[in-house]
Amino acid sequence: MSFAGTPGLAMDPECSRLLPALCALLADPRQPVADDTCLEKLLDWLKTVTEAESSLLVLQENPCLMELLLHTLKLQDTSPRVLSFSLRLAGIFAAQEDCFQYLQQGQLLLGLFGEAGPLGRAAWGVPGVRSGWAQGLCSLAQHPSALQFLTDCGAVDTVLSLQGDPSLFVASAASQLLVRVLALALHGGTGEQPLDGPPCAQRVVGHLEECLRSPATPQVTRALDVLSSVFGCCQGPWTQVLWARLSPAVAHLLEEDPVPAAPVLVGLLLSVARSPAFRSSDCDLLAQALNRLGPIHAGPLALGVLKLHCCPQALRTQALRVLLQPLACVQKAAVQPPGAPGLLDTAGDSSAMVATLLSKSSCVGLLCQTLAQLEELQPPVGGARMGTGLPGAETTSPAAPAEPLPWPQAPLLGAVTMTLRFCNGSAAPASSVGGRLCGTLAGCVRVQRAALDFLGALSRGMGPQELVTRVFALLLEYLESPDSSPTVLKKAFQASLQWLLHSLGPPSPCDLGPQIQLFLTELLPVLQKRLCSPCWEVRDSALEFLAQLTRHWGGQAGFRQALLASEVPELAEQLLHDPESYVRASAVAAMGQLSMRGLHAIPEVPEAQRLFLELLHILSTDSEGFPRRAVMHVFTEWLRDGHADVAKDREQFVASVLRAAGRDLDWEVRVQGVELALVFLAQTLGPPGASCPYAVALPGAAPPGPPAPVVLPTLCRAQLFEFAFRALFDCDRAVARKSCNLLLLLGAAVDPCGASTEVGGGPSSASVEAALRSWQAGGQGQPLGQLEPEAVVAVLRALDLEGLRATLAESSDHVERRPQSLLQDMLATGGVLEDQADCY
Repeated sequence: MSFAGTPGLAMDPECSRLLPALCALLADPRQPVADDTCLEKLLDWLKTVTEAESSLLVLQENPCLMELLLHTLKLQDTSPRVLSFSLRLAGIFAAQEDCFQYLQQGQLLLGLFGEAGPLGRAAWGVPGVRSGWAQGLCSLAQHPSALQFLTDCGAVDTVLSLQGDPSLFVASAASQLLVRVLALALHGGTGEQPLDGPPCAQRVVGHLEECLRSPATPQVTRALDVLSSVFGCCQGPWTQVLWARLSPAVAHLLEEDPVPAAPVLVGLLLSVARSPAFRSSDCDLLAQALNRLGPIHAGPLALGVLKLHCCPQALRTQALRVLLQPLACVQKAAVQPPGAPGLLDTAGDSSAMVATLLSKSSCVGLLCQTLAQLEELQPPVGGARMGTGLPGAETTSPAAPAEPLPWPQAPLLGAVTMTLRFCNGSAAPASSVGGRLCGTLAGCVRVQRAALDFLGALSRGMGPQELVTRVFALLLEYLESPDSSPTVLKKAFQASLQWLLHSLGPPSPCDLGPQIQLFLTELLPVLQKRLCSPCWEVRDSALEFLAQLTRHWGGQAGFRQALLASEVPELAEQLLHDPESYVRASAVAAMGQLSMRGLHAIPEVPEAQRLFLELLHILSTDSEGFPRRAVMHVFTEWLRDGHADVAKDREQFVASVLRAAGRDLDWEVRVQGVELALVFLAQTLGPPGASCPYAVALPGAAPPGPPAPVVLPTLCRAQLFEFAFRALFDCDRAVARKSCNLLLLLGAAVDPCGASTEVGGGPSSASVEAALRSWQAGGQGQPLGQLEPEAVVAVLRALDLEGLRATLAESSDHVERRPQSLLQDMLATGGVLEDQADCY
C-alpha cells in the first residue's frame, strides 16, 4: 500500500502523538484486535518511515514501539495477530545494522526469534505466527551481523522444517528466507570452493542438495523452487559456484522415469539459462531435458530456449522441433490435400506424443498450449525467419547470438487448418490415431478458439495462394456452420478480418481482387444470417465485424457494391432497438461507420439526419450505459472526421449532443462529452491539421488561432461553456479533470496572459460566477442562461483553474490514505477515539 504525501518524509508529529495510544491498544489483550488489513497497512507505513530515516532514531523518538515489542515478549497470552505483527515489526527495524545492535543489547531479538520465543508457545500452531516469524527474519537478514544471529538462535533448522509447512503462506515465506540467507551469505564470494561461505549457508546448500536427491517429490519440488528464485533474482559470481555444485543433482533428476517435479524443474532450467551461472556445457543439460520431459512440460522449456538470445543453433533447432511436434502428429493423422507441405516430415512420432494426443484431457491442453506458444514466437509482419529479438528474449553468456531460424509458415498453415478440420469434422483420418483424434477434437471449443487465434496471427506471413484459398474456404465454413459456438464464431470473424487486412494490403479506392471479392460475396449472406441469430452474442459479433469491415473498406467500390446489394445495412439499423444493450451498442458503432461512408440502405432519403435523431434519442432515453457511450463515441468520430451532414451545422450538432450528454448519469458519457467539446474547440481554434489538444500540457502551448471576438461567440452558440462549467464541478473526478484541462486550453487561446481587452464584471459575469459558486457547493439546478463572450472571459480569469487542476490531480482518497487516518481508524475501532473513524 502507498500512502498519500511526499515519499521519503520522516514521521510527522501527529502520528507520533497517536502512536503511544495505538501501541497500548495493541498490547492490551482485553481490547479488540485490529483486522489483518489495518495491521498490514500499519507495517507498510512503518517500513516507509524506516526507509526514509534511521530506524534507531525512530525507535528512540517513539519509545512506545520498543515497549510494544518488550510487552509482546513478556506476555504469554498475546493475540496471534499482534504477535505476528510484532515479529514482522522487529524485523523491519533490525534491517538496519545499528538498530539491530541496539535491539540485541537487551536480547530482544533472541527472545522473539529464538527457541524461548513464540516457537515454544501455543501460538506457534497458528500459521500467521509462523509466517510472521519467517517474514520478520527475512526483513532482518540485510547485513552480515544477521547471519551470525541466525546461527545463534537456531533459526536455520526451523526455516528448513517450515519449507514443508501445510500452510502455503508459511512455506512460501520460509523459501523466501532461504533465498535471502544464501544471497546474503554468499554475496561477494568469488572463491572456487563451492562452500566458501558461513556455516548457515553451508547448511542450506547441503539441505538443498539432499532434497534434490530425495525420492520424495515434495522435497525435490521445494528445493527446485528455492533454486529457481535464487537464480532468478541473484546475479553474483557466487551463483556460478552454487550451480556447479548442484547441477549434477539436477541432471540426475532427468534420468528418473517419470521426471519428478517437471514444471518446477523447467522453471529452474530457464532461470539458470537467463543468469550468469549458465555455462556452455549446460546446453547439453537443456537438450537432455527436451528429450526426457513429456510433451506437456517440454513445450514451455522449448519456448524458453527459443527466446534465449545466445544459444547454439542445434539446441534452438531441437527446441523448435519439440514445439512443432504436436501439430505435426495431428497433420500426419489426416489425409492431406495434394501438394500440402508437411510439418517435420523427417521426425517420427514419439510414443509419448501419441499417447498424450490419444488422451482427451491431455490432447486438448497440449494443443492449446502449443498453439499459444507458436503464436508468441511468430516473427513480425513480413518476417520469414524467427529472429532472436522476440518479446521476452533473454541473454545467455556462453555463445554469440544465434542465427534466426526459418519460420515454417506454409507447413504451419497446413497444420492449423487441419487441426480446425478435425474440430469441425471435415478431416479424413489417415490412421487409427486420426480416427481417435476425430472423436477427441470434434466440437472442441477450446482448441477451435486457440487454433483460430493462431490462424489469424499467421495472416501476417501469408503463404502460397493455394493455401490462402483454403484458409478463406475454412473460415467461411466456420462462419456458416450452425455448430459453431458464439465464442468460436467471434474468433472466426476476427481471423477473417485479419486475413482480409493482410490479403488486401492498405485500404484504397481500387476494386477488390477476384479472390477477396468472391469471399465477400459469399460472406455477406452469412453475415446477414448471423445478424438475425437468436443468440445475442452472435448478433453482437456480427455487428462488430461489420463495423470493422466498413471502417477499412467502406471506400472500395467492390465492397460498397456487395454491401448495398445485401440486406445487411437494414438489419444493422433494426438492431438499434435490440433488447440486449451490448447489441444496441454494437449496432450504434456499426451504423456510425456506415453513415460516415454513405452506405445507407436508401440513399434518396436524408438518412444521415434521421440516423442522427435516432442516435440522439438513444443518448437521451436508453436505460443502459453501453449504447449511450457508443453514441457519444460515434458523434465524436463524426465531428473529428468531418461527417458531411455534421459539417453543415457544427454548432447546432455540438449544442444538441452536449445538452444530452450533460444530463446523463453515466460519468463515461459525460467524459466523452468533454472529449467531443475538445475536438470542437480544436477545430474552432485552428484549421483541421492544427496541433492536437490532448498534446497540450500547459496553457502557454496552445496553438495560435482566430482572435477571441471570433472564437467566443461560436463556442457560446454551441453551448460549450455551460457544459464545460458544469463538468468542472462534476462529482466524478475524471470528468472534472478533463473539463479543467479544456478550460485551461481555452483560456490560453482566447486570453493569453490576460492580455485581451479589459472587461468588467458586469451583471452577466456576476450571475455566472454566482451560479458556479452554487454548483461548487452542490447545487446544480441554477441555469447559466445566455452567455456573453465578455462574461466568459471574466469568469475564466476569476476561476483558479491551475489550483483546481492540482487539487483534482490528487487521488480521491488522499485524505483517507494518510497514515494519520489509519491510526485514527484503528484507535476508533478500539474505542480510544470517538467519532474519528474515516470509514474508508
